[in-house]
Order: sequence, then C-alpha cells, then structure tokens
Amino acid sequence: MLAATAVSQSATDPLAGLVVGDVPEPGPRPGWSTVRVMSSSLNMHDLWTLRGVGHPPERLPVVLGCDAAGYDEDGNEVLVHPVIADADAGLGDETLDPGRALLSEQHDGAFAEYLSVPARNLIPKPAWLTFDEAACLPVAWGTAYRMLFTRAGIRAGDRVLVQGAGGGVASAAIKLAVAAGAVVYATSRSAQKRAQAESWGARRAVATGERLPERVDVVVETVGEATWSHSLRSLRPGGTVVIAGATSGTNPPADLGRVFYLQQRILGSTGCTRAELVALLKLMDATGLRPVIDRALPLAEIHKGFQLMIDGRLTGKLVIHPQSQPQPQGEPS
Repeated sequence: MLAATAVSQSATDPLAGLVVGDVPEPGPRPGWSTVRVMSSSLNMHDLWTLRGVGHPPERLPVVLGCDAAGYDEDGNEVLVHPVIADADAGLGDETLDPGRALLSEQHDGAFAEYLSVPARNLIPKPAWLTFDEAACLPVAWGTAYRMLFTRAGIRAGDRVLVQGAGGGVASAAIKLAVAAGAVVYATSRSAQKRAQAESWGARRAVATGERLPERVDVVVETVGEATWSHSLRSLRPGGTVVIAGATSGTNPPADLGRVFYLQQRILGSTGCTRAELVALLKLMDATGLRPVIDRALPLAEIHKGFQLMIDGRLTGKLVIHPQSQPQPQGEPS
C-alpha cells in the first residue's frame, strides 16, 4: 500500500526524511481493526517527529499521520480516536495512562491507504460529516475541546483569548468557545488570519502581543515562548492559562511573581479521551459547527502540504487523501 513514512530526522531539513512509497499492508491482530483510510489531516505532531522532537530515532521508520476517517472491515463509516492507551491505567482517563501513545508514535499512523487500530478506537462517523471534516477532528478539535471544557471549564460569558489564530487547534478553539457563549479574542501576526478569526465569531482579533480591550478568564496557548508573556499579562487575577503545545519554544520566562501574586493557574492538556471526542460530535451536531479546511491534497503531494505548514500559510486544517481514486461516500469496496 502507499504510505508516507518518516525514515530519518532533521531539525533543519525535516522533509528530507519523509518518503512516499509502498509499504506492507497491516496484518490481522486480535482486538484490532483495519480501516480503509479515505481522509487524514496534517498536525504539528507529524512535523515534530520529522524534526526529531519527542520521537526517539530508534522508533523509525514509522508511517506518520494521527488523524483518520474511512471504512472499517464491515464497510461502516468511522473516524479514529488516535490515543492508544489503557483508560484503567489513567484512572479512567486514557490520556493520563503513562504508557499512552498517539498514532504514529509507537504504531504506524494514518498517512496510508490502510490503518490498524484497536477496535475500541473506532467511532461511528455521523452522516452529517464528510470524511474530510471527520479527519480534521480527533487531534485538533479534540484537543481544543478538552482544553476549553474539561481542563479550563469555560462557561457562557467567560472571556477567552486564543493565541495564534489560524492553526488547527486555535481555529477549533475559537469556534468552540464562541459556540459555548464565550466572548473570544484572538491574536495573529497575519491580518488575513485576524480577519478570519473575526469571521468565525471572535469579538476582536489583534496583532500578536497587542493589548486586549479587557483581561480574560482563560487563555488558550499552543504557541509557547513567543506569546507566553502576553498570555500572562492578558489574564485576570485568578484566571487560567491552558496549554497544549509550544510551537515557538518550550522555555519562556516563567514570570513566577505574576503567577503567584495574581493567583493565576497554569494547566497542561494533551489530546482527548474517546468520550470527549464523542461529546464533541454531539456539540457539533447541536450547533452546526464544522472544522475549517484550508485545502485537500493527494498523498503523493504531502511534501507540499508540510511545506505550507512550515511556512505558516495554512488557515485551519490540510486534508490528505491516501486513496489514489477516492470513492463517493457510502460506496465502500
């Protein structure tokens, strides 16, 4: 089968280690199911793997891709919960299992024509979602859902700042927070992305680092060093920063004096549980929310997709089609 595989890592030339070619199809495995992948989507996690961040070289080669939607072995339309873990080991929360693994970390991922995952990780795809839309949800939208509702516990009327409008998690967080009745502010270096954030319902989008009209209850952080000081300064006393990524660096000045004097809370968040992904689908059904898709590319052009991500030229998600001739929905082979 055709797949996109990480064969080497480089901090300066990550795409040199990405190879598109034939690999063996996954074989049968007790308790696991094989999915015919119709759509997948790019995540920063894939780029970090190619750069050698958080992924040991001894786990190469590995098929990349954390998100997938397609057909199970019985022809049912499914999307894949990408966290492979034991919920019992996480005291009921699989994201807290010390042995958890996201697809493409310890098991081959979704940039392939076929994918093997535990049967528990399959979720029926609602008919109102296309395969492309479904493939955008598990990592980016699931992460944003957990950050906002499980970790930060936002409520209607809360003031929420989303740093770095335009990324997959950030665009999801803006739309989800607006749907929950929050007043949303956003930042971006790009005037085009600021305008896009306001079109999604943000009350105001400002240039990165610019002062907000008011202090906020919650900051959604995925940028890291470049926005960290602004996040703390924008937060009201007793407010919360919830962080699920640090694309610009992981070691900003801590500013501990501000944190303890203003009693600010810093919460980490990683991925989402299967139950949270199902809850996200229910929220989307109730509100009509849909993911923001920048474009779709065939698997053979995945290098182009990664370069767009590296250059910061995406607004929302980039979808990958592993099948050379995708079939219409509802007509599995």
